[in-house]
Amino acid sequence: MTVTALLMAAGRGTRFGAEAPKQYLPLLGRPVMRHAAEALLREGLVDRIQPVVAPGEEAQVAALLDGLPVLPPVPGGATRADSVRAGLEALAADPPAVVLVHDAARPVIPPGTIAALLAALETTPGAIPAQPVADTLKRGALDRIVETVPRDSLFRAQTPQAFRYTVLRDAHRGGDGSATDDAALLEAARLPVALVPGGESNVKITWPEDLARVEAHLAARMIPRMGTGFDVHRLVEGRPLILCGITVPHHLGLSGHSDADVGIHALCDAIYGALAEGDIGRWFPPSEAQWKDADSARFLRHAAERIAARGGALANADVTLICERPKIAPHAAAMRARLAELLGVSIDAISVKATTTERLGFPGRGEGIAAQAAAVVLVPA
Repeated sequence: MTVTALLMAAGRGTRFGAEAPKQYLPLLGRPVMRHAAEALLREGLVDRIQPVVAPGEEAQVAALLDGLPVLPPVPGGATRADSVRAGLEALAADPPAVVLVHDAARPVIPPGTIAALLAALETTPGAIPAQPVADTLKRGALDRIVETVPRDSLFRAQTPQAFRYTVLRDAHRGGDGSATDDAALLEAARLPVALVPGGESNVKITWPEDLARVEAHLAARMIPRMGTGFDVHRLVEGRPLILCGITVPHHLGLSGHSDADVGIHALCDAIYGALAEGDIGRWFPPSEAQWKDADSARFLRHAAERIAARGGALANADVTLICERPKIAPHAAAMRARLAELLGVSIDAISVKATTTERLGFPGRGEGIAAQAAAVVLVPA
């Protein structure tokens, strides 16, 4: 039985109030949507994912989900129903037996949810995860209570919602595009939809506090790993001076096989060390010609990819540059911003500072620049 998940990411999330749609916001160092896609795949029951995105964002989403079994993203429509229909029609040439419809803004799927949904589809054409309503419900008008609504037999619907593909496709083809919930289409056609237990951790990120809540939930299930790194390069004439991804005006530059960015090299080693994955020389040997004069930004992006591959997140990083000249303080803010960009984290998680050796040793004599770094990486327990 083939199972395909529609990952619904065409919404703009205006209620959240951020500049970017909430599915693109960082969550423990990775976009919310990436977490949602990985959650769909975690138990090995979903064969592939069909992203449905806002028109014009296809390339962005393809890059964001790179490395996962993902079909080319398709543009959605003006409403959620239009977007789901677009995703279903994109699968029509090679239809799955089962389709899941999941919100890209739901980064956590409780273990066992997808298995329960698939089991329910053995006897019903549709199934959704849902939580019983626990709070007292009030119907209001303006700022006054109109009545108390009985909560007996009321549930909060969640995703992913599961359906036999042809049933959901036909329901959408016959719909008017106004449905905000796919199960409602089957209800309107008087087709049974099963309820399976949902979970409190299956939060749809709608407000800023939702993001903080999910982050706390995920972080509580991760352990910190710390790594350190150190690098040194000689100062020479005829080379640009590149430190922490920034070209710093100076009459000398650093000598090395790549661009000799000691700050990034030390930080890469700190991250690799936290992951127990060797050092920068293992991944980018100086004996290989392809790394001659290479931009060290590529190395740091790789280190970030290794964190993501382990399902982890960078908690924070600290880089100390050791030199007499040039002065680092005027460039530290730009360095922090560049490192944060390369690692895909908030600038608040990155520190760059400098010190001297009181004119002692090779840094004190102006012969070279050294760097040391520390990084804390959160990885699943």
